[in-house]
Amino acid sequence: MIKRFFVNILIKIFGDDQMMALFFAQRVILGKNTFQEVPNSLKPGVYEHLVDSGVSYLAGDYQPPEAP
Repeated sequence: MIKRFFVNILIKIFGDDQMMALFFAQRVILGKNTFQEVPNSLKPGVYEHLVDSGVSYLAGDYQPPEAP
């Protein structure tokens, strides 16, 4: 019980953005959402998943921000 609690805390702290980006990428791939409907804060991560999946064209003309 305590172990599960700490695992859930770690997922919340370290995995939320990545998990949500994967979730939205899958929804875009399945046609349930468009890339334009993805929250702006998640678009770079969703775009990365789309590129990895070979369907970057689903992001339209989106250009990811440049890394510093």
